[in-house]
Amino acid sequence: MTATSRELVYQTLNFTGPARAPRDLWTLPIAEKAYPAEVASILAMYPPDITGIDGYERERAPTRGDQYAIGEYTDEWGATFVSVQAGVIGEVKQPLIRDWATDVSRVHIPVEWLSIDHDAVNRACGRTDRFTLAGCNPRPFEQLQFLRGTADLYMDLTDPPPQMVAFMATLHAFYCDLLETWARTDVDALRIMDDWGSQRSLLISPAMWRTYFKPMYRDYVQIARAAGKKFFMHSDGHILAIYPDLVEIGVDAVNSQLFCMGVEQLAPFAGRITFWGEIDR
Repeated sequence: MTATSRELVYQTLNFTGPARAPRDLWTLPIAEKAYPAEVASILAMYPPDITGIDGYERERAPTRGDQYAIGEYTDEWGATFVSVQAGVIGEVKQPLIRDWATDVSRVHIPVEWLSIDHDAVNRACGRTDRFTLAGCNPRPFEQLQFLRGTADLYMDLTDPPPQMVAFMATLHAFYCDLLETWARTDVDALRIMDDWGSQRSLLISPAMWRTYFKPMYRDYVQIARAAGKKFFMHSDGHILAIYPDLVEIGVDAVNSQLFCMGVEQLAPFAGRITFWGEIDR
């Protein structure tokens, strides 16, 4: 009997010898707009085995603009991005938090994301034989950059002011609530994302990562484990230094730039974590 897409992914995550590698394709609107026929052809030839599930939130967090259009887009947290190219996400030019002592109140924690319709989510899971991912992506490191600005955040991490530490705790608690909300649905896996690497190394020291962010990630994985879910993570860049940590805390699959790090460097992790792509970066 041929395995379903969901079964193939589970077999891969559990290292039980799937008949083939599961498929997944990530695209941005710029690719779909510029090459619609080619993208459609690839998807027809190689249908994905993994799908994200919408939260069908009863409440919508306020946003302004189109995140993939030229111009400004303000996200659910209040961060404003500026884009100069259609089809890709822009960059934050004027961070909300100029001063941790006075500006944290300007940030909107998008509690509306907690208002997911569990029944609608479960129906969506039941309608597909694909492996289903939660429709949320906690990203503490990136969100801090969007709100504070990358350069200032890096400086802050060397000696975090008390107000920043308090905000990080608030941010983490919200993400825990969000993942726990999704853990009560029928999705197969929870997931997070943070771009941690440059072309050659982590963006911050491994020691700093282990001090501030590894404990957060451990909590997120434990939420998934307690609910019997798998746990997926995405990070761009050279993140070889934290691969052992990801294995240690129980991440099941990581989407990372294998050829940025070198496949031979990742060989020791074969059979310990699933490489969720990528084959072309």
